[in-house]
Formats: sequence, C-alpha cells, structure tokens
Amino acid sequence: MYLFKGCEVYAPEKAGKQDVLVAGGKILAMAESLDVPLSWPLEVVDVAGLRMIPGLIDSHVHIAGAGGEGGPASRTPEMPLSMMIEAGVTTVVGCLGTDGLTRSIESVLMKAKGLRQLGVSAYIYTGAYQVPTPNILGDVGKDVAMIEEVIGTGEIALSDHRSSVPTVTELIRLAAHTRVGAMLGGKGGIVNIHMGDARNPFQPIYDAVDMSELKITQFLPTHCNRNDHIFEEAKQYGKEGYVDLTTSAYPYFPDEEIKPSKAIVDLLAAGVPLEHITMSSDGCGSLPQFDKEGNLVAFESGSLISLFNELVDAVSREGMALEDALKTVTSNVADILRLGSKGRIEVGKDADFVLIDEQFGKAGVYCNGRLFKK
Repeated sequence: MYLFKGCEVYAPEKAGKQDVLVAGGKILAMAESLDVPLSWPLEVVDVAGLRMIPGLIDSHVHIAGAGGEGGPASRTPEMPLSMMIEAGVTTVVGCLGTDGLTRSIESVLMKAKGLRQLGVSAYIYTGAYQVPTPNILGDVGKDVAMIEEVIGTGEIALSDHRSSVPTVTELIRLAAHTRVGAMLGGKGGIVNIHMGDARNPFQPIYDAVDMSELKITQFLPTHCNRNDHIFEEAKQYGKEGYVDLTTSAYPYFPDEEIKPSKAIVDLLAAGVPLEHITMSSDGCGSLPQFDKEGNLVAFESGSLISLFNELVDAVSREGMALEDALKTVTSNVADILRLGSKGRIEVGKDADFVLIDEQFGKAGVYCNGRLFKK
C-alpha cells in the first residue's frame, strides 16, 4: 500500500495537487489531503515537485517480434519488458504484422501472458496482414469472445503492396465477426488497420461502412502519418473515424513521415476532434524502406521510447497543454479499445502511472500498483 503525498496530478485532465492512495493494484482514494490511520501497513511517498501522469498505453507493439521482408535475417526480436518500462508504457497491445505465414498468433498470445505474469498489462489483436487472416480458434470472432487477452483483430493490411488485397465483402465479414465476438466477450472489437502507401488509402474502409451496418469507429487505421497524401486524407477521415500516428518511423524517414507531435497539432487545426487522435509506437516492428520496384533497400526496428518522446515534443515543441497531449497516449486509447480500467488516474482504476519532473525525467513507473523503476 502506497500513499503518494502532494503530487501534481494529470488524470490526464489537470487535477492540481493531490494525495493518492494505492493498494491491491488499484487507486483507492484521491483528495487534496488524505489522512490514513497509522496502523495501516503503508509506505508514504513524498512526491512534492513531481507530476503524476497515467501510464502510457501503446496500442501497436510487435511484442513477439516482426519483420522478415528482407529474408530470415531481417526478423526482429521480441520486446523485452525493460523497453516498456523505459518508455513509461504500462499497457501494450501486441500484434503479428506482415508475417502471418511463418509466425503465429499463439506466440503473440503467450508473450502477452508472460508480460502479465511479470506484472504489466498486455493484450493482443488476433490476425495479421493477410485476409483470410490467421487466428487461434478457427474464427477471429471466437478469439475475441473467448480468449481474455484478445481485444480485437489486426493488423490487417490495406492499400499496401504487402496486403492480400481483401475485397470489400471480405473486410466487412472480418469486421462483423470481430464485432459479434466483442459483443459476446464484452470487449471493444476494434479492427486495427495497417495503412500503406497507395492512393485513396481509406477508400476500402469507406466502402465497407457504406455497404454494411458497420460503424467507421470500429476501425483504427494506423501509420496515418507515413506520407503527405495519406496524412492529408487523414484530416478528413479523422472527423468521423479514428486516426493513429506511428511514432517510431519519423527519425528514420524524415523526408516521408510527418512528425507525430506536429501531426497532432495539424489534425486539430483541420477540425479533427482530439478524442479521435492516438499515437502508437510500432515497437519491435520492422520499418522497411522499399524502392520504386518494391525491393527492400533498408529497414530499422521500432522502439517504444519514441511514444514518450513524441508526447514530450507535443508539449515542449508544439506548445500543446500536457493534459491534451496525454490523451493521445492514455485516455483516448483506453476509450477506443474499451479498456475501462486503464488510461486515467481515477478512483477505482488500475494504479498505472508515471512520476515525472518538470523536464519530463521519470522518477518512477508504477504498473498495477507495483514500482518498476525509480
């Protein structure tokens, strides 16, 4: 049991100086002043001068490794726990990615279970780039309904030369099965979409929504800052649907990628609601670069720390209020994925938070009420 005294809380909304009581992995109480009986088995933590922010939620991480576009030697390794903690990430959502042929959803699931056993929070998407997409129980809907860690389907590739080019009917069926499974399992049932470089990249999603009863908000397209033309279309798409920005790629491809922290400000200026904007790292995924003939010419591997760095840049370089920038990596993600106990510093929520100083240095990372870094 911990009592944090006198910290500046961003929940993510600015809540002022608060005392925060944590026990059993949950936030039990929060007030300007809390008096706790001396008989309680309690550790009082003086955090005056520090800010408490929700633990970051990274909704797109290749926790079991990814890649392979350049042959077996280009496969990326799985994510170590230390990469999460370094980035202030307390919750990850794992995915398979390009290689749904030689890798398995089972390996992603077992990696998530391992992370959970170590004390952090981990979920996964069932599926991969390909449609029909790999799954565990014979149907993506069954996976979502019956496997605790599975909260949606993805990442399904569209508008990309590595996509299996699903028909609109196939995309509708995939999303519909995901939705029914989510209803049965009490989950969000998001379909995470890998957006490629093709022109009119969002058209398959628009077509699926137009030809069915699906809502555009069942889809979460990612890599929406990968080039100028997709980003310009994202400014319109994001007024109705969700827009996810990838943080890992910008340092490697600055001539092509839109810097995520700047992209948030540009999306807001275009009229996209803040609640529709999220960032994710694509951590441990391969970041390939292809020539005009489709040949791989270079690749890097994504890191989760980019998520924290872009959060900082949104505040320090782009002038966003911390409480607004935080939403793109905390409460917005929790709301879209329907992770009800995550994303906020609030009584009854999981005790996932990061203590930071004025320069954004991390003074402590807590996952489910347990200190992982000090």
